[in-house]
Amino acid sequence: MSWFVTWFATMNIWKVFGLLGQAIFGSRFLVQWFASEKSGKSVIPLAFWHLSFLGGIITFFYAIYIKEPVFIIAQFGGVIIYSRNLFFIYKEHRATHGLMGPDRE
Repeated sequence: MSWFVTWFATMNIWKVFGLLGQAIFGSRFLVQWFASEKSGKSVIPLAFWHLSFLGGIITFFYAIYIKEPVFIIAQFGGVIIYSRNLFFIYKEHRATHGLMGPDRE
């Protein structure tokens, strides 16, 4: 438990940045849960992918800062997947709706 206290006692802007990334990334699960409850079935809303990508990018840069290869590789792989999903979503909506985004019909 002392490592936890020490970690927070030595708080700096990079640690705040990393925590922000984790908070953004973690919030995607709440967004998905609320959207599923609202529709009465399991859905993955567009915001889920945006939060995944943004949180992943932030935590990727934090992982580079702390020089943690396992964390860097994991976040890099995730960011590729999230960006690819966003690419497919926007590509599909561009084909059917022109310049309008997927959250605007």
